[in-house]
Formats: sequence, C-alpha cells, structure tokens
Amino acid sequence: METNEVMERAEKVLMHTYGRYPLVLDHGEGMYLYDNDGKEYLDFAAGIGVFAIGYNNPDYNAALIEQIGKLTHTSNYYYNVPSTLAAEKFTKASGMDRVFFTNSGTEAVEGAIKLARKYYYNKKKKADSEIIAMNHSFHGRTMGAVAVTGTESYRIPFEPLIGNVKFAEYNDLQSVKDLVTDKTAAIIMETLQGEGGIHPATCEFLKGVRKLCDEKDILLILDEVQCGMGRTGKMFAYQSLGVTPDIVTCAKGLGSGVPVGAFGAKERVATALVPGDHGSTYGGNPFVCAAVSKVFDIFEEKNLLENANVVGDYLWEKLEEFAKKHSDIVVDHRGMKMMQGLEFKNDVHDTVKRGMDNGLITIAAGANVIRFLPPLIAEKKHVDEMIEKLEKSL
Repeated sequence: METNEVMERAEKVLMHTYGRYPLVLDHGEGMYLYDNDGKEYLDFAAGIGVFAIGYNNPDYNAALIEQIGKLTHTSNYYYNVPSTLAAEKFTKASGMDRVFFTNSGTEAVEGAIKLARKYYYNKKKKADSEIIAMNHSFHGRTMGAVAVTGTESYRIPFEPLIGNVKFAEYNDLQSVKDLVTDKTAAIIMETLQGEGGIHPATCEFLKGVRKLCDEKDILLILDEVQCGMGRTGKMFAYQSLGVTPDIVTCAKGLGSGVPVGAFGAKERVATALVPGDHGSTYGGNPFVCAAVSKVFDIFEEKNLLENANVVGDYLWEKLEEFAKKHSDIVVDHRGMKMMQGLEFKNDVHDTVKRGMDNGLITIAAGANVIRFLPPLIAEKKHVDEMIEKLEKSL
C-alpha cells in the first residue's frame, strides 16, 4: 500500500489513542529504520527503549524461527525449556531469586503490586495495605499501574482506581518518611524516571529508601521497565547505585521486540504468591521466552554492557556540548549512559518532527524533553550522525 493509503485506512479503524507522526515504517537493519518509501532513519528511540540489540539481528531471528517450528504456546500448567532457561538467566542478571513472566511492562507492575499486597496480608492478616509511589512517575496504563503513576492527568479520568496509594517527591527522602505508616506495604519508584522527563534517582535517595524499607519491613519495588536491560551500563540501573530491591519489574529490552515483561523477587517475598493468586495465559510462553533467553546470550556475546558504557559516555559528552552550544534554548541535560534527555525551554514535538524530516528518530518525554534511547549496539559514529541531524532539526 502507498504511504497515504496506509495512514488513511489506519485512521478509520484504529482507536485514536496515539498522536502518531505521519510515518509508515517498513523494516529495520541494525541502527536504522526504513519507511514505506525506502527512506532511511537513524533510530535513537529503539521503539521506546525496546530494541536493545538493534534491528534484524540474525541470531535473534534464528532463535525465534527455530522456536516457531517447535512450539509457540502451551499453558503454564506444564513446563518448557525456553521459560526455564529465560528464568535462570533473568534471576542471575537481576539478583532476584524467582521471576514471573508477563506480556508487558504494565502487567509486570500489576503483578508486583499484587505480590506486595499479598506479602503484607500474610504478615498482618489484614487487607488494608498502603503503597507509596512518586510524583511525576509513570508505571503503565492498566488500572493498578495508573493508580501508582504520579501524574494526575493519567489518573483522574479513570478513577476510582485501586485505593490506599500516596505520592512522595522523587529524590526527597523526608517526603517519603512523612508518608510511612504501619500499613505501608511497599514503596514503588523508577530507578530512572523515563516518561517523567529522564530523572535519575540519586544514590543518597535510593539508599535512604532502602534503609527505611529494611527498618520498617516495607518492600522496595523498583520499576526498570524502561531503564533496565543494560540501558544505564549495568544490566539493571539499581546495580549502578549499589541497591537491591525486593521486587523488580522489567520489559522492553527484555524481549527486544516480542511482547514480554517480568517481575522478579527475592525468595522471602516471592513465596507469598501461591497457586491461584496470580496467572497469565500467554505470559512466559515458549516463543517469548526463547527471545528472552537469546537476548541475554546476545548481551554477553556482543559485550553490550561494555558498549553501553563506552558509547553512553560519548553520548553524554556530545549532548553536553550540544546543550552548552544551545544554552539559549536548552535548559538541562540529564540521564545515564544510553538513556539521556535534553530539556528545552519550549515544546519539542516540532523538533522531533523535523528530526524525522532529516532522517532521525527520537521521542519526547512530556512536552519539552527529547529522549535519547538508542539501541545498545550504537557506535560513536552513530552519535556523531545523530548530533549532526539534531542540529539541522532546530
């Protein structure tokens, strides 16, 4: 189909829940995407942080094709090899003891909330638990995930949501302490806020929350759906800050293209869930777990964490230079390694659109922040190319 025909037909049948750009993507290769007309785009969005391993990786493709020829789905009433291997690799990488595979990041958050509340219920024999979340956070679109998302515009139209949720200020330990009661079951936060504008947790704040949780027997849930899987130079961002959560959520780069998420937990917490407490028809099926298992293999074989550190530092250097050069319009530069953002004085959506005109794909975080989430295979030459195209897009 011609590009205009695709867009016109899509607009008639798809719900209007996305502010789509007038771009029809057809295929990808490495760091680049190609539209329906064959135009090339350098991708510094990676499908909102999903394609960690880059596009059209032959080893990844082969693993999926092989699994398709065997078995794509069976219920979780039975065992299968891919889910076992994926679980072993996830727990080793995350420092968790057990994992539950979901279909998405928001489902992972839902599961983490349920696990925290069940843990509290087993301990207190009461169903009155409270959860502390952070202002300006984003945890997903389902009802439970929206309930702990710290932006009112995401919550108000869908209320009433699950109750007993309070919001503290990110990177303000006292604001968290002020909300703690004997009913507090968990504190949930992103280790590095993504949708909220690329705000990393400070080491002091995260360690302070960890200490508070230890003292009060409160569970610490770290949402690493976007910032996990190597984006900060470690497999998980909390590993860069010397803190281990009780529960972690993960998705996006975990499957690098297939719909899969996960929440992992330490043993004492994970055992709170028993048969009948939680489940998923598709979650952790052989097909998606074959992808997860191969993604972990590719991370190791291609030294993607090392590359994320080297190229992430170079990206920081170049964006710093860009921010200083354009200090009249750039307010701030923040982030970690392969997850960075530039805050502008004005709305950035036109700049993002002009970037596409110049063969560059980036995404916004809110109204005035451009996010840079390149595939972890990016090289320094790609950073240079990105900067050149960004300059043209101003």
